[in-house]
Amino acid sequence: MQQRTLGRTGISVSRICLGTMTWGEQNTEAEGHAQMDYALDQGINFLDTAELYSTPGRAETQGSTERITGSWFKANGRRDDWVVASKIAGPGNDWIRGGRPINRNEVIAALDANLERLGTDYIDLYQLHWPNRKHYNFSGSWTFDPYGQDREAIRANLLEVLETLGEQVKAGKIRALGLSNETSWGLMEYLKLAELHDLPRMATIQNEYNLLRRAFDQDLAEVCAFEDVDLLAYSPLAAGLLSGKYNDGRMPEGTRGAMGNMWRHNPQSEIATKAYMTLAEQHGLDACQMAIAFCLTRPFMGSVIIGATSLDQLKSDIAAHEVTLSEDVLKGIEDLHRLYPRTVA
Repeated sequence: MQQRTLGRTGISVSRICLGTMTWGEQNTEAEGHAQMDYALDQGINFLDTAELYSTPGRAETQGSTERITGSWFKANGRRDDWVVASKIAGPGNDWIRGGRPINRNEVIAALDANLERLGTDYIDLYQLHWPNRKHYNFSGSWTFDPYGQDREAIRANLLEVLETLGEQVKAGKIRALGLSNETSWGLMEYLKLAELHDLPRMATIQNEYNLLRRAFDQDLAEVCAFEDVDLLAYSPLAAGLLSGKYNDGRMPEGTRGAMGNMWRHNPQSEIATKAYMTLAEQHGLDACQMAIAFCLTRPFMGSVIIGATSLDQLKSDIAAHEVTLSEDVLKGIEDLHRLYPRTVA
């Protein structure tokens, strides 16, 4: 398994990251532990979780993936074998600290709760799950409108949050910082504030990236390349769409779609999915492995976060790191991207 150093942190992680958001909802504790065992045996040392998880987010399961991860640490005593990434939730979910925006008090409260659930005294990479301000990452229905937003208030909040995170780094509770579901402006503001105030800089950004959603290529890729910030790509299979399991009206029991969490699926995304599946078949490739392998070719990619509800899925997804895509396949992907540049909101 290849490794990559995240940003300027000196922290080395596997190019495949084990995602955990199904644990506690679609997967049991025992199944989560089995995934950790298998991933570690395959050379994976990077695990991503969050205070929100499992998903879909709800009060009854909030924090379950961190607790399952923590119980594995307790049972195995191998905390240092893993680079652990977790997150503080942004505003909007009343069952998580009242749904309040991220600020000094919320960072301190959330981090202490993260650590307690994980059963550890430090988190390797601590990420802001989504911004306090409006953003486009979860839905294409919102068009940016600066009116009604106080720029100076936003900047003051960013500085307050970064200063608080810096204190937690000095206290040894966090090793490195990252963003998630962020924009180019947000990332650059944090980097600017870090330089101006001698504070820790953001090392990573965890945004969605897959064959159906490549907005990152248009803007954030340049920021990350020139500023030494690595992308941690979530949903490399577009939440399962690229497997084809939702094609032609299918809705397999127990899937995210069946749980009502499949806003990415629409007629355009299905047309594109079928085209990518045909391309994979023409070259003797598994469609899911092709999708993950493509993500791994991107120069700004730190690690690709995979999630699975079965060990068979996990084994196949991890094996994608061994797949080398030919020039013909890469050209075919770009040709399809020209035809279907945006099929997911």
